[in-house]
Amino acid sequence: MELVSPVKQGGSELLAEGTSLKLCEAVSGWRYEDLPQEVIATLKLLILDALGVIGGAAQAAGIGELNGRLARWEKAGSATGLIGKHRYSPPTAALANGAACHALDFDDQHDPARVHTNCVTLPALLATAEDAGAVSGRDFLLAYAVSAELHARLGLACYNSLGKGWHPTMIFGTLSASLGAGRLLRFDPDQLNHALGLTFHQASGSAQSMRDGVLSKRLGAGFAARAAVLGAFLAADGLTGTRRTLEGNAGLFALYERNEVKPELLFDGLGRTWRIPEYSFKPYPCCRCNHTAIGLGIKLYEDGIRPEAVDAIEIRLGDTNWLTVGEPYDVKRDSVVHAQFNISYSFARALADGRVDLRSYQQPHITEPAVAALAARTTVVSDPAIDATAIEPARVRLKLKDGRTIEAAADTIKGSPQEPMSEGELMAKFRSCLEFGLGASRAQTDRLAEVVSNLENCTDAAGEIVAAFPAS
Repeated sequence: MELVSPVKQGGSELLAEGTSLKLCEAVSGWRYEDLPQEVIATLKLLILDALGVIGGAAQAAGIGELNGRLARWEKAGSATGLIGKHRYSPPTAALANGAACHALDFDDQHDPARVHTNCVTLPALLATAEDAGAVSGRDFLLAYAVSAELHARLGLACYNSLGKGWHPTMIFGTLSASLGAGRLLRFDPDQLNHALGLTFHQASGSAQSMRDGVLSKRLGAGFAARAAVLGAFLAADGLTGTRRTLEGNAGLFALYERNEVKPELLFDGLGRTWRIPEYSFKPYPCCRCNHTAIGLGIKLYEDGIRPEAVDAIEIRLGDTNWLTVGEPYDVKRDSVVHAQFNISYSFARALADGRVDLRSYQQPHITEPAVAALAARTTVVSDPAIDATAIEPARVRLKLKDGRTIEAAADTIKGSPQEPMSEGELMAKFRSCLEFGLGASRAQTDRLAEVVSNLENCTDAAGEIVAAFPAS
């Protein structure tokens, strides 16, 4: 299907009138039977991974406080906040679960698109399905495919959104999850377009929270999921939203992206060529921009390099990565989020321990004197020789106290399709997260994994997921 026809207007290249509706018409025609098996298998892994990291965040800073506030305001509802099994309204449940899913920064990412999808998609669809009642597993997976596919494609089309200061997970997840929720509610194309527009009217998400290393960063995914649910249900009630969400002169591409977009990456091959298998799974609970350097640090540790032998470190990154994680590590802040978004700390932790795990970003580890001292001897540089928007490349140079210089570099990133985690590694992550946050037993984790594995056979996907999720 030919979806776009760029036209010239006012010196800028805009999308043709009706593009947003044509996108909605396209995804309204998708059927579960048309999903490739590789896509279905990846969706199940994404859901499993998301449920694990939600459970892992039960004790994370801000999550208890958020649920405490929400539970004081809402005593009952048609959807579930998984941490504590609170009953909330669907928008509030989406907020609670989205924040939990993003709190550890351990959730999936489409690396080239720079979006985390599960922290918006799963909370939005779970809340929508609980309210709708008895949504089949096949319908749930199809809606998930709509949201995850469009989330990745929007991030690819708007290729420098993070560099402009937006948080792509929020901006694009709000829109994509509204269409997934609309599919669960059996919307026709016009209703989907209204849901898209009503959700766009709520879209927000500055990257400043990650640069400042503050707890609002982990709330952003919840805000996006909440907006998607609210927009979809308002559309179900007949409220109208913007018609030209993508193509309008105050729409997504013009207003948020300044028309610096590649619309063909959103539309070409839609429904035929899938981006979902390109999603990555995180092996380390921190910003993805850190991961290549962490892998290099672990390899150097395995080669026998120890922090006490190192005089100085230089890490070179592409400019967007540098803006995101490149500031000096300020140990006096004693901030978990600052540590998660700091490559000096993350590399020092990897070189000191030969591993990075959930405890690496907990207090008091983030203020450990030897690691903080190594981070202080680290300089992070924006390297013009590296593509400014590329997330994978990292270059490391160590100057040792004996006068030697050691260099290491990588252009792939662990957990990506180019360097995938094994099924065993993914299951170990899932189980360790649920044990870490909830004290879940092996029997409890196996029960939840079994539900996800057989999701296409469920008659009430959301109900079975919620019932199997371990109580705190």
